[in-house]
Amino acid sequence: MLVLLACYASVAMVAPALVRWLGPKALYAVAVLPAATFAWALSHAGAMRSGGAVSESYPWVPQLGQELSFRMTTFPWVMVLLVSGIGALVLIYSAHYFSEGEIGLGRFAAVFVGFAGAMFGLVVSDDLLLLYVFWELTSVFSYLLIGHDPAKRASRWAAMQALLVTTFGGLAMLVGFIMLGEHAGTYRISEVIDQVPGGAYLVVALVMILLGALSKSAVFPFSFWLPNAMAAPTPVSAYLHAAAMVKAGVFLIGMLTPVFASDLPWQQVIWVCGSITFLFGGWTALRQTDLKLMLAYGTISQLGMISIVLGSGFRTAALAGAALLAGHALFKASLFLVVGIVDKSTGTREIYSLSGLGARRPALAAVAIVAVASMVGLPPTLGFVAKEAMLEAFWDGGAGPRAMLIVLVAGSALTVGYGMRFLWGAFATKPDYDDSPAEPVGFGFLASPALLALAGLGAGLLAAEADGLLAPYADLYPAGEHAYHLALWHGITPALGLSVIALSTGFALYLTTRRTNAWRAVKLRLTSGVVYRHALGGLDRSAIELTGRTQRGSLPFYLGVILVTLVVFAGGLLVFNGPWPFQARLFDTPLQLAAGGVIVAAAITAAIARRRLTAMILTGVSGYGVALLFIIHGAPDLALTQFLVETVTIVMFVLVLRRLPARFSERPLKKIRRLRVTIGIAVGVVAACMSWVAVNGRQAESISTLFPDLAVSYGGGHNVVNVTLVDIRAWDTMGEIAVLLVAATGVASLIFGRDRAMHRRGGSRPAPPKTGEHVRWLARPETDGTHQAIILQVVTRLLFHTIILFSIYLLFSGHNDPGGGFAGGLVAGLALAVRYLAGGRAELNAAAPIDAGRLLGTGLLVAVGTGAVSMLLGGTVLQSAILHFELPLIGDLHFVTSAFFDIGVYLIVVGLVLDILRSLGAEIDRHRESGDEPETQPTLAKEAA
Repeated sequence: MLVLLACYASVAMVAPALVRWLGPKALYAVAVLPAATFAWALSHAGAMRSGGAVSESYPWVPQLGQELSFRMTTFPWVMVLLVSGIGALVLIYSAHYFSEGEIGLGRFAAVFVGFAGAMFGLVVSDDLLLLYVFWELTSVFSYLLIGHDPAKRASRWAAMQALLVTTFGGLAMLVGFIMLGEHAGTYRISEVIDQVPGGAYLVVALVMILLGALSKSAVFPFSFWLPNAMAAPTPVSAYLHAAAMVKAGVFLIGMLTPVFASDLPWQQVIWVCGSITFLFGGWTALRQTDLKLMLAYGTISQLGMISIVLGSGFRTAALAGAALLAGHALFKASLFLVVGIVDKSTGTREIYSLSGLGARRPALAAVAIVAVASMVGLPPTLGFVAKEAMLEAFWDGGAGPRAMLIVLVAGSALTVGYGMRFLWGAFATKPDYDDSPAEPVGFGFLASPALLALAGLGAGLLAAEADGLLAPYADLYPAGEHAYHLALWHGITPALGLSVIALSTGFALYLTTRRTNAWRAVKLRLTSGVVYRHALGGLDRSAIELTGRTQRGSLPFYLGVILVTLVVFAGGLLVFNGPWPFQARLFDTPLQLAAGGVIVAAAITAAIARRRLTAMILTGVSGYGVALLFIIHGAPDLALTQFLVETVTIVMFVLVLRRLPARFSERPLKKIRRLRVTIGIAVGVVAACMSWVAVNGRQAESISTLFPDLAVSYGGGHNVVNVTLVDIRAWDTMGEIAVLLVAATGVASLIFGRDRAMHRRGGSRPAPPKTGEHVRWLARPETDGTHQAIILQVVTRLLFHTIILFSIYLLFSGHNDPGGGFAGGLVAGLALAVRYLAGGRAELNAAAPIDAGRLLGTGLLVAVGTGAVSMLLGGTVLQSAILHFELPLIGDLHFVTSAFFDIGVYLIVVGLVLDILRSLGAEIDRHRESGDEPETQPTLAKEAA
C-alpha cells in the first residue's frame, strides 16, 4: 500500500510533462495507475470474502510512537475498488472531455492523481492521525480541482467554500481523534476501538468526529457547499462529488458505527441530520432546471440516506449501507458523465433548452435510463437490491427505526420524482420546444458512463456474489433473529410493498412537476447556505473592525499589547501557581550590586531621555552592564560576545538614527507616560519572577553539566562555549547562521530593491589603481563639503590592521580560549565600521573590495561543506576530526576540523556587517549625494556638525 501511495505521488509529478508531450491522450497513461490499483484490490477478493485483512506498518515518528499503519478490510476494500475503478474511467473520459488546447490540463492531471492517491490512503489508514493527514489532503486537492478555472469567480468562490467547510469539520474531527487516541494510549484504529472511553468525554469526542464526517459528506447542516462545487468540470463532479470525496464522511461513519452505534449521541445525530438532508435534498432536486444541479442535490439527498443506514447499527442496515454506497457511486458517477456529454454535444444543461435528444442519441439515453433505474431502485439493478435490504432493515424495529422507515420511503419517492424528471428533461421531446442540435458522441466518450451503468446492473444480477463479499462487514454487527442476505428476489415482502409505494408516489410527483411549476416558487428564507454567507460576511466585518482598532501603525501600541499579554498570562500563572513564598539572596558579591545598579540607572535614564542618540547610548550601557555581570560570574567568552554585539549594535543604530530627527516626538500625555511606566515595571517584575522560577524549577540534572567532558573528548577543545557551538550543537549554529544570511538579504532587499539592482550590494567600487600609482587610503578629496575627523583617521590608520589580525587570532584561538568565529567576525566587522566612519563609502569599498552577498554565500558554503565532507568520509554530518601533527621547529600541532565550520561562521558575520554598512550606510550616502533623497528634517549628523 505504501508502494502504491509512492506511485501516486510519482505519477502526479510527471503528469504535467506527459500532458505537454501527448496532450489529452496522456490521461490514458495516467489512468493506468488507478486501474492497477483496482486490479490489486481485486486480487485480494478472496481474503475479503473470508473476513481477512491486509495490513502494513512502517515507522514514522518512533519517538512519538507514530507509525504509517495501513489496514484493508471489507469496507475499505469496497471503497478502494470505487476510488480506483471509477478514477480510471473518469480519467479515460477526461481524455475526450477536454480539448487539445485546454488551459491547465497538466495541472488537472497532476492534482486528480494526487487526489486519487489521497483517497486511497484515507480509506486504508489504520492510524487516526494518518487518516487525518489524508483527509486534509483530499480537501486541498478538491479545492484545486473545483477551482480548475481560476478565471471564473464562481469556481474560486466554490473552491474556497468547499475548503473552508471541510477544513473546519476536519479540525473538529482531529480534536475527537486526539481525545480517543490519548485515552487509548494509541492511535491505531484497530486498537482504539477496544479501549473506548465513556461519559461526557466520549460524547464530546463523538460530536467532534461527526462534525468532520457530516461536513465532508455534505450532510445537514453542511449541505450548502456541494451544489456550489458544481462549478468544477464535470469529470471532477463525477469523481469527487459522486464516487470519492463526499463518500469519505459516510465511509468514516460506516467504519466507526460498529463501535459507537449504542453510544449517545452517535445514532441520534446521524438520524436527525441524515433525515433532514435526505428529504431537503430530494425536494430541492425536484425544483432544479439545470441537470448538473439536479444531480448535485440528488447526491446530497442520497448521502443523507446512506448516513442514516450506515449509522443505524443493525446488521441488515450495514449490509444495505455498503450496497447503497457502491450502487450510488456507480449510477451517480455515470449520470454526471452523461450530463457532461449532453453539455458538450448541445452546449446546455437546462432542461427547457433540451428537446428530442433521446431520439437522436439513443445509446446515450439508454445509458442514462439504466443508471436512473438503479438510482430509483428498479430491478434488476444493484440499487433495487440495496433499497430492498434498507427497507427490510428498518421494518423490524421499534419506534425509532419505524420513524426512519417513513423518512426513507418519503425520500425514495422524491428520488423517483427527480430521477424521472432528469430523464424527461435531458432526453424527452418537448412539444413546445425545438429539437436541440447535438454533435455526435464517440464510443470512447460514451464508454466510461456506459461501463459504470452496466456495472450497477451486473452487480444487481450477481446479488448473491455481492452478499458474500459484503457479509464480513455486516457480521461486525449483531445479526438479530435472522441473518438477511442480498438477493434479487425475496418474494412478496413488506419491503417490496414499500418499494412499490415509493415508486408510484414518486411517479405521481414527477407528473405533478410536468403539469405545473407553481410549487417551484416556494423558497426557504433561512437555509444553511444563507447562514454561511451571513457568518462569513460577519467574520470579514469583524476582522476589518478588529484590524482597524488594533493595527493602528503605532509601534508603542503593538509593543504595549504584547507586553500586557505577557504580564496578564505569565503573571497570572505566577500569582496563582507560583512557588510562593520563596527565598532569594540579593547578591553574591558587591560587584554584582554595582553592575546591577549601572544597568538599572542606564535603563531608567534611557526611558526618560529626549534625544535619540542619548537613549541609544544609554541602552548600550545597559548591555555593557550585562557583560560585566558575565565577567563577574566567570564567563569571559559570553562577556566578550556581549561587548562586541553591543558595540556593533550601537554602530548600526547610528547609521539609522542619522536619518531621523535628533529628538523624539512631542512628550506624550501624562496619563500615557504613567501607563508606559506601569507596564514597564510590571514586565520587569514578571520577567524577574519567571527567571527565578525557571532557574529554581529544574528537577532533573542539566545536560550542560556533561558539556565540559564532551568538549574535551568530542570536540578536542577546552573552551566549552565555542566547542558547544561548532561541535556539540553544530546543527543549532547552522540554523542561526542561515537566519543571519536571510536577515542580511532582507535588509539589502529593502534598501537596494528601490533601484531593482541587487548587484549594487557591492557598492560603488573605486576604479583599480594605475600601474605605479601609490594609493593612499583615508585621503580622498572632500567632495561633499564635510570635514573628516583627523583624530579618527589617525586612530584608524594605527588600529585597522591590528584589529583585523586580532579578529583572526580570536577565530583560531576560540577552541581553547575566549573567541571563536562569531566573536572574530564581530571584531572584523567593527574594523570595517571604523574604516567607514573615518572615510565614508569609498574607504569601505577599498577596505573590503568584495560583494557582501558572495561573502555570505561563501561562508554558508564553507560551513555546509564541512558537514558534507565529514559525511562523505564515513562520519556523521558536522562530525569533527581531531588531528595531531609533529612539525619541525614548531612541535606538536593540534588541529580540529570544526575550525573550518568556524571559518564559515566568521565569513557570514563579516558579510552581515558589511552588508548592513553598505545598505544602511553607503547606499543611503549615495542617494543623499545624488540628490535622490532630499533632507526634509534635521538629523543627528547635522546636529553633531
